[in-house]
Amino acid sequence: MNRRAFIALAGAAAAWPRAARAQKPGEKLRRVGILMPYPQTEQEMQARVRAFKEELQRLGWIEGSKIEFDERWTSDNMELVRSNAASLVERNPDAIVALGGRVIPILKQTTRSVPLVVMTVDLIGTGMVASLAHPGENITGFSLFELSMIGKYLELLKQIAPNVSRVALIYNPDNPSTAFFQREFERGAPALAVEPVIAHIHGLADVERVIDDMARSPNGALMFAPDVTVTGLRERVVALVAKSRLPAIYSDPAIVKSGGLASYSADRIDLFRRSAGYVDRILRGEKPGDLPVQQPTKYEFLVNLRTAKSLGLDLPDRLLALANEVIE
Repeated sequence: MNRRAFIALAGAAAAWPRAARAQKPGEKLRRVGILMPYPQTEQEMQARVRAFKEELQRLGWIEGSKIEFDERWTSDNMELVRSNAASLVERNPDAIVALGGRVIPILKQTTRSVPLVVMTVDLIGTGMVASLAHPGENITGFSLFELSMIGKYLELLKQIAPNVSRVALIYNPDNPSTAFFQREFERGAPALAVEPVIAHIHGLADVERVIDDMARSPNGALMFAPDVTVTGLRERVVALVAKSRLPAIYSDPAIVKSGGLASYSADRIDLFRRSAGYVDRILRGEKPGDLPVQQPTKYEFLVNLRTAKSLGLDLPDRLLALANEVIE
């Protein structure tokens, strides 16, 4: 056998397992909805959805032959989210994947039957599930947060800027998960000799007002709770924070990649991959309400060294050694 014929035969053999998994005649093409409260141009969010699809493919769900995706990309406009949620549900998908503390209540109100695999901060406190072990009804998912992370935010801020004595927690109160954040923030701040400041925002003008207020007194810093408003406006938020020269820590690595100083968060790519495992189990017949809500297992600490230098911060080597990624 000549070399070219051998390569062709080997290639055909390698492709055989995938062909064997192709859709059989009469087999239903499964549909999975994806609801993302971000514009479709968001490359960081596209990478997360791509990780989800790649993991499903690894599990045997080949797009176009065994599964199709119905993606809806919106923004933090909850009316747009509401209309897209309704449109998705009308198509009767086999499952819907979504994230966001303001998005998930809308989705759950829209359907009590379509299986939902969600990612958010506090499914218990917001009443979305009956328990973590047995969420019940048509919903399960993954937590973006766990209690110890609040203290970690404050510890990292103090290591980044040791003189910090006053920290503003910035969040959108429309997000039901933020009550969890505020409670733990106010409880943990005194142990680190930090005065907690609660700052509500609904848009960029509110963010600017809070930053200006904090910049008027010395030793201030900022902490941003996870919310689509801040993440979606991240480039303008980062510019406002840079102008104020205040140290800030964020809850999404996408903001640090856009010029923010530091972030500490659950590994979002890992959570999207793991959510594919739950969708796989649902497509194979398991009920979402029987699948326990899972906590994060991987965390990311990102530091933007360029931003630190622009603020005159000399970050200790021990802190940089902790970082999963240092942007220079």
